[in-house]
Amino acid sequence: MTPPPTPPATPPWAAWPVGVRVVVRRRLAEGGWSDVLGELLEVGADGVVVRTRRGDVAVPAEDIALGKVVPPAPPPRRSRTADDG
Repeated sequence: MTPPPTPPATPPWAAWPVGVRVVVRRRLAEGGWSDVLGELLEVGADGVVVRTRRGDVAVPAEDIALGKVVPPAPPPRRSRTADDG
């Protein structure tokens, strides 16, 4: 039987620059998964802090399953009015 792979010495998110937009998939305490999408505020060996539309979310390292840097959010859509036709 093959032993499980050794985790990397440096977590992948340690290379993410603060200020970029990221998505992080995390394990929930009650079971299941949740994605956190937003601007990276803090990064460290113990996890990350992401500013989402609903506020800042701290994600501990042990809860991070996946993550990556993503493109900037698209510009807000213009609201439609009755005059727009």
